[in-house]
Amino acid sequence: MSESNYKNKLTAEILENTEISTGIYKMIVPAISIAKNATAGQFVNLYCKDGSRLLPRPISICEIDKESGHLVFVYAVVGKGTEEFSNMKAGDSIELLGPLGNGFNIDNNIKEHILVGGGVGIPPLLELCKNLEGNKKVYLGFSTGNYLIEEFEKYGAEVFIATDDGSFGKKGTVVDLLEEQNVNGQMIYTCGPKPMLKAVTNFAKKNNISAQVSLEERMACGIGTCVGCVVRIKRDDSWEYKKVCIDGPVFLSEEVLWDE
Repeated sequence: MSESNYKNKLTAEILENTEISTGIYKMIVPAISIAKNATAGQFVNLYCKDGSRLLPRPISICEIDKESGHLVFVYAVVGKGTEEFSNMKAGDSIELLGPLGNGFNIDNNIKEHILVGGGVGIPPLLELCKNLEGNKKVYLGFSTGNYLIEEFEKYGAEVFIATDDGSFGKKGTVVDLLEEQNVNGQMIYTCGPKPMLKAVTNFAKKNNISAQVSLEERMACGIGTCVGCVVRIKRDDSWEYKKVCIDGPVFLSEEVLWDE
C-alpha cells in the first residue's frame, strides 16, 4: 500500500445528486483524471463554494467507472459542508482533489472475503466488493433504514444487515452478526466508526483472520500538511504516529493501537 502520486485538482459538472435514504445522498461526477488512477478505499477532497468554509471535506469514493471516468460518492449530511453539497443539483459545478490516501490491498490469492461496514463507512466497500474475486460476505450496520444493498448483491455478495432499531435485518450490531454466524474467511475488510473497527479487530484476532481497517478521522487538509488526523501505529517494540490521510486510511488491523 503506497500513497497515490497522481493527485489531480479539477472542477467537474455534477451529473446526479439525489437522496437515496434519509440524509444520505448519491453524487456522480465526471473526473477522468482522478478515476483512471483511483483504487478502492481512497477518497477525494470536495470543496465548498461558501467562502466561510475554507477547508475541504474528505469523501470516500463509492464507485469508480474507469471507462466513463465517472466517480460515485455516497455521503451523509453531517454538517454545513455536506449540507451544502446536498443542495447541489445536476449541472452545478464542484471542485475536487484526488485520489488521496491508500486504499485496500487486494490479493487475488485470497478467495474468502468478509466485508464489514457501518454507517458512512459502508460506501467505500462497494468498489472493493466489485474488485474482489471469490466468495464475498458483506455485513452492513445502519442506525435505521438501509442503502446500497442491491448494489453489493449485484457484485455477487451475500449481504447481512443489522440496524440499531431493528427496522431492517437483525436488531443489534454487525459484530453481533459476526459472532452469531461464527464467520470465518481469509480476510476481513472493514470501515466505520472507531468502536466498531475496534470490535471487528478483536473478532479477527480471536478467530485468526487477517484484517484491513479503514479509519475514519476528522481531517483538515487531507494531504498530510496539518497533522490533524494522526493515529498510533505499532513499530517493532514501540509505536509511531501515522497520518490517516496519506499513510491510510487503510491499515492492517494488528498495526493499530486503539486508544481507550
